[in-house]
Amino acid sequence: MEIDRAVRESVDRRLQTKYQNAVYVIQRAFSLYEFEQVAFSFNGGKDSTVLLHLLRAGYYLHQGKSECSNQHLSDNALKCPIRTIYFESPCAFPEINSFTYETARDYDLQLETIHSDFKSGLEALLKKKPTKAIFLGTRIGDPNAVGQEQFSPSSIGWPPFMRVNPILDWSYRDVWAFLLTSKVKYCSLYDQGYTSIGSIYDTVPNALLSVADSPSMKENFKPAYMLADGRLERAGRNKKLVLKDDNASLNNGVASIPLNGSFRASIIIVGDEILFGITEDMLSGTLCKKLHGIGWQTTRVAVVQNEIDSVAEEVEGRKATNDMVFLFGGFGPMNSDVSLAGVAKAFGVRLAPDEEFEEYLRHLIGQHCIGDRNEMALLPEGITELLHHKKLPLPLIKCQNVVILSATNICELETQWECLLELPSVPLVQSTPFTSKYLSTTLSDVEIAQTISKLCLEFSDIYMGCHRKSRVTPSIISFVGKDKSRLELAAQRLSSSFPDGSFYEHRCD
Repeated sequence: MEIDRAVRESVDRRLQTKYQNAVYVIQRAFSLYEFEQVAFSFNGGKDSTVLLHLLRAGYYLHQGKSECSNQHLSDNALKCPIRTIYFESPCAFPEINSFTYETARDYDLQLETIHSDFKSGLEALLKKKPTKAIFLGTRIGDPNAVGQEQFSPSSIGWPPFMRVNPILDWSYRDVWAFLLTSKVKYCSLYDQGYTSIGSIYDTVPNALLSVADSPSMKENFKPAYMLADGRLERAGRNKKLVLKDDNASLNNGVASIPLNGSFRASIIIVGDEILFGITEDMLSGTLCKKLHGIGWQTTRVAVVQNEIDSVAEEVEGRKATNDMVFLFGGFGPMNSDVSLAGVAKAFGVRLAPDEEFEEYLRHLIGQHCIGDRNEMALLPEGITELLHHKKLPLPLIKCQNVVILSATNICELETQWECLLELPSVPLVQSTPFTSKYLSTTLSDVEIAQTISKLCLEFSDIYMGCHRKSRVTPSIISFVGKDKSRLELAAQRLSSSFPDGSFYEHRCD
């Protein structure tokens, strides 16, 4: 069988693994359901074209070599005459329609064309011909892929059938590696710069493939398989603009107006070593100072165990009540590195392979990263944004309003913080910074407590607190706020409430 032979003779180990896993899913489906009870949804696009030829390979292997010994292959074993559903739309590209019908004819697909919407057409079709499973070319990153597995029952409100997704974990690169290795035909639009095809009204060639300095007046494009960053395959789809309120701030990635004039942030440190007393947290204090320096209020610093549920519970509680959440630790290849899994659980999504992040890892750690599956490249599905900066060897990871920092020391944190401030996609809005003033006194806590309590009511915009380095050293009174004149006034009021010389200026390093 030419597909199976081409992939197995390829030097692309990743493609071979993806192929083997997909064919296994297909063979399992053919074992679970009778051939007459399954169908294939084909739309002429690259993903469903890949799935068609995987079905042919899977069907061939499922039939067994006994039927196909001595190279005498039956047409059925080679072509897989599966019942095929095509939802034809008046908004489809003519090239898509032509390719679909030509492909159905070439491979003896039992094509059933439906002219209504997907749900209504499917209901009518399944009433006429009972179907237990439908093969779909869904991939992670598709709008409807969130929450799906390789075998996923249809959603509530839909006719009951099993969705079979053999290429769910395939990337854009994997799709084109298979098509080019197998040397099968695909729709001609992909050679004209289209990387993701929708309707004639919302799809244009991907501008990233535009050929500069074209000698003719007509704009030319490189073929789709030359797109370097697979995450941008849908860049040719027109998107509706979302209007933003200039007065709004972030809350879970959604605009909201801060109530107290300050943006709020929480810091989560994942580390059993800190909880065991093996090491100390050196990063959260520095980050608090950085946040205060741009006018942000730190509402909570928490250290949690290296457990998925512990991380998920803390992230879930903080992301809804803070503009940003910063997370340290638990990111890496060890079994205790569960931060990303915890973030995914907090958002109710699963971890999925990210081709771009995997490529960064390969360049960073070389051959140690090569394998069938890189666990470090599994990121929360559908909510992850990679934050690129020329100073960063590896992009930072942002999941809505949660930023995972990979810093392990203050120097690395300084660099990552500078990058975050320069990145337009990270809404670290800089406002009036917090400032501080300190007074020191030898008076006891009991003597000053009542006066400070009254001042806290009068100066509600100022934080006032007291600490001492030991029981025998003077108390240090802290005044923290954004209005320096108000800090001076509050400090003056405290000093004037006691005999002269009771308080004096103190400098905190």
